[in-house]
Amino acid sequence: MAAPAVVRDLREHWAPASAEELERSETDVLSGFVLARAAAGPADGTIRGDVGHLDQIRSWFGRPL
Repeated sequence: MAAPAVVRDLREHWAPASAEELERSETDVLSGFVLARAAAGPADGTIRGDVGHLDQIRSWFGRPL
């Protein structure tokens, strides 16, 4: 049986992200999504549709995902 591990809350050590940091992070995640989908081999139109749906969800929320 494994010994219990100590868990600490990381929120107290991290400052909230700025709007610019959130935008950069979202761009990085979206780029990774597009690259992963492209590597899986679907048609460009399929990837374009997926990205379009994500953009619609982001617009609906009115803020970075």
